[in-house]
Amino acid sequence: MTASYPQRLIEVDLPIKRISAHARREKDMRLGHIPSLHIYPAARPLAACRAVICASLWPDPADPLCPLTFRRAAADAMIAFARGVMADSKATATCDPESWKRYGELAKRQTPLDLTTLPIPRRNGDPPPATLTDLELLRTMLLDFIADFAAWEASTQKLFLSTARTLTQAAHESLGGTPGTRPLVVDPFAGGGSIPLEALRVGADAFASDLNPVAVLLNKVVLEYIPKYGQQLADEVRKWGQWVKERAEKELAEYYPKDPDGATPIAYLWARTIQCEGPNCGAEVPLMRSLWLAKKGQRSVALKLVPNRTEKRVDFEIIRNVKASDVGGGTVARGSATCPCCGYTTPVASVRVQLKARKGGAADARLFAVVTTRTDQQGRFYRLPNDRDLQASTAAAKELDKRRKEHNGPLPLVPEELTPRGGGSGAGRAFSQRHYGMEQWCDLFTPRQLLTLTTYASLTREYAARIPERSFATACNACLGLLIDRLADLNAALCVWQLSTPNTAHVFGRWAIQMNWDFGEANPLAGAGGSPESAIGRMARSIVDLASAHLKDGQVEWISADNHTLPDDVASAIVTDPPYYDAVPYADLSDFFYVWLKRTLPTSLEGTFHGELTPKTNECIVDEVKGKDRAYFERTMAAAMAEGRRILRPDGIGLIVFAHKSTSGWEAQLQAMVDAGWIITGSWPIDTEMGSRLRAKNSAALASSVHLVCRPRENGDGSVRTDAIGDWRTVLQELPERIHQWMPRLEVEGVVGADAIFACLGPALEIFSRYSRVEKANGETVTLREYLEHVWAAVAQEALRLVFDGADAGALEADARLTAIWLWTMGANGDQPTDNSGEDDNGVAAAGDDGEDGTGNAAAAKTGYTLEYDAARKIAQGLGANLEQLADVVEVKGDKARLLAVAERTRILFGKNEGQVPQKARKKARQANLFASIDELENEDGGWGDKSVPKLGNTVLDRVHQSMILFAAGRGEAVKRFLVEEGAGRDGKFWKLAQSLSALYPVGTDEKRWVDGVLARKKGLGL
Repeated sequence: MTASYPQRLIEVDLPIKRISAHARREKDMRLGHIPSLHIYPAARPLAACRAVICASLWPDPADPLCPLTFRRAAADAMIAFARGVMADSKATATCDPESWKRYGELAKRQTPLDLTTLPIPRRNGDPPPATLTDLELLRTMLLDFIADFAAWEASTQKLFLSTARTLTQAAHESLGGTPGTRPLVVDPFAGGGSIPLEALRVGADAFASDLNPVAVLLNKVVLEYIPKYGQQLADEVRKWGQWVKERAEKELAEYYPKDPDGATPIAYLWARTIQCEGPNCGAEVPLMRSLWLAKKGQRSVALKLVPNRTEKRVDFEIIRNVKASDVGGGTVARGSATCPCCGYTTPVASVRVQLKARKGGAADARLFAVVTTRTDQQGRFYRLPNDRDLQASTAAAKELDKRRKEHNGPLPLVPEELTPRGGGSGAGRAFSQRHYGMEQWCDLFTPRQLLTLTTYASLTREYAARIPERSFATACNACLGLLIDRLADLNAALCVWQLSTPNTAHVFGRWAIQMNWDFGEANPLAGAGGSPESAIGRMARSIVDLASAHLKDGQVEWISADNHTLPDDVASAIVTDPPYYDAVPYADLSDFFYVWLKRTLPTSLEGTFHGELTPKTNECIVDEVKGKDRAYFERTMAAAMAEGRRILRPDGIGLIVFAHKSTSGWEAQLQAMVDAGWIITGSWPIDTEMGSRLRAKNSAALASSVHLVCRPRENGDGSVRTDAIGDWRTVLQELPERIHQWMPRLEVEGVVGADAIFACLGPALEIFSRYSRVEKANGETVTLREYLEHVWAAVAQEALRLVFDGADAGALEADARLTAIWLWTMGANGDQPTDNSGEDDNGVAAAGDDGEDGTGNAAAAKTGYTLEYDAARKIAQGLGANLEQLADVVEVKGDKARLLAVAERTRILFGKNEGQVPQKARKKARQANLFASIDELENEDGGWGDKSVPKLGNTVLDRVHQSMILFAAGRGEAVKRFLVEEGAGRDGKFWKLAQSLSALYPVGTDEKRWVDGVLARKKGLGL
């Protein structure tokens, strides 16, 4: 199919490495970002959104079909920008050093750019020409600008903003837009609002819509109220903060008393409790994952459990300046609780039964410590609770009960709406709170927290009623409603106490409602974390920062993406970040905020908040609990993608952001796009995720979101083309070459592993989706799923060539090929093998809400490297391997496949009586002193003794692993005999594989240390 329109920059090139660096930095900053107004699942970094929108709206000046008017405007704009950068130290500091040099050369140029001489067409993979044409130079300068504009500091600089808006307007008018109008960017899954915000920033009009009322309200604040009111809105938010602080302190002060010595409690630390079920015990057991209170070097503080068997309870002591060896373990692990009085372990099923009868146990939890600050000393101070603390909490519960009885509003005073049903696979796995009796949203809070939040909600409505100008009052109320949501997120009985900060965390450390056995209750009157002052400061700064960009206002509507209200052919671009299959239950999670917004917002904003909970019937996700399977997702997403194509101009461009680690999720999204009539014309992976997030650990979770570029496959009347038939043989011939061109480019940009695999789907789909359908010689239509099997194979083969650096990987057996690509796939995040704890530093379960396997039994701790089974199967198939025939290398359980750790293969490689690697072999040895370490290990007791040299393994991988295990056991002489006398080291393939594994094993792992130890002996052994 021959295009009748010029390619956009994003279809030609994109500086993804530089954009990714800015996106990662922004995710760690947050302050002044949309999440400071209100958090929302899967928020996109503004840096990435800004960059890809510019590259999607601006044509490639070196494209033969690019209008000359745009080339001229772009040349003028870039020369003016380059001269501006040279004169502006602030802009200079924002630019990349290399691009700044190019700006300097352009600024000094005396001759005008030649805008008519087209570059010689080059294929991907061809070396760049020695000299760029002026049009290629102009393209390079535009890409440099896009990368530099992605920086956080550039987002409000006048020079960058004016240049971007000039280019956007020039592109719009040169591509047929009506002079004086602006291009329209539509986001039908607007979510947190990053995409439409950046569309406004770069000079486009933005239409944002979503089915979720919480998202709609957030977008109204960002796209309508802040552009209209800006600084005035920020000032009013601060004014409310002072007003409500004075009023709230009068109403709530008695429930948060100061200490007699003047110290201010900033947090109360609680533990849910159960009654020990041990014989003749019945003691109260506080459920605590950790006894640490703070981990701050010399200021480390912890608790000591003091069993009080007479009173059938546990008392506490606070110990300071402690070492890890001084601190005992907690009382709960993987849901089961061990009694400090008698040692009996109450199983998880019984723990659940007891907590369920008490609605989660937050209302009668045990207060075990109070954190305070002092005006004359820095830092946090820790003390045991006293009667004043307990009496204040009890008084708050009584006051709340009184107010609930006296309340006569249209809604209950506290949120009694039902929490989500969890369980099963898909999005429902994010919820297990009902297992513990938290069936109403109010059960997630302590009585004092409910009293505080309902007080703030009431004061907010009262304050807004005092603002005379109605439209401004509506804007203020929307912001204040978001503030109450923020306070709810920081003041719930699911907020863990962070050890390194130290402070209370917010509920959504990950997007799930997870059980926390012990929790921190913030004092909202103390001015610390969890207080209105903190939330107000963040919100006001975000409002000011966003207003400083001088945005035009956008349009926000409450609309389902599969039934849009916009007319045909109005959008210049559809840019959206749709739901990620089964990854995030957006509506259920938003109910946490929705129930508080209903109790805060005035009638002028209640239009989208009239339902009991957020709409879920049409939500486009996979959720087994709601009966939404893959077929439902594909059908609903295809309808949404078809609506996007209908809205888009025939020469417009689509950009779909997707990030999912499962092959099924990707196949469902791609199937929906192909069915809706889209042609994939490119794909770019951009880092958008923080590597520290829990889901990134121990699995091949994506660090990047893949940005799929697409065009409508339409006839002139807007209908989907059905007459373009592709030949299956031709498609299969083109596929490997396309992947071969693309993978090295990704490697140069630092994109490897799972990110690279999924980033290849775009180029692969360019071949397939340009046709209405692809047919085999017998007329049979090829399905997308069948084609993707070949894509996975092509990607795996190309990855193998990269891993072995051009060497003949085919000479290695299937187990070696699979192991290498498996480790390469994991390498995108530098993942470590799974540890035994399943927890992070704060005692938060990484594997699930309570660290269980979903069956109520403790999951066995495993080492190794885990992939989704279907992805592993397809990778193996592409390498000519079969997982079922490699059971001594890979363990398959359910929907997961695990590459065994080397130590686990000991019995397989040495025989059942040879035992495992001694524990002392895990001692870390300095690489520089490796030989001394080997000698030391050989002379120590506890090794493997006089084990004979093993029989050579059947494959090269077996022999490499055998040598690694011998080294790990300190058997230096055995290593020598194995490599030299038995001949394992005389095979060149042995060392090639060992070298590759050294590069693939994550730094700091036993396997990396062991294989490096073997490699270090090669030269000394004359090999």
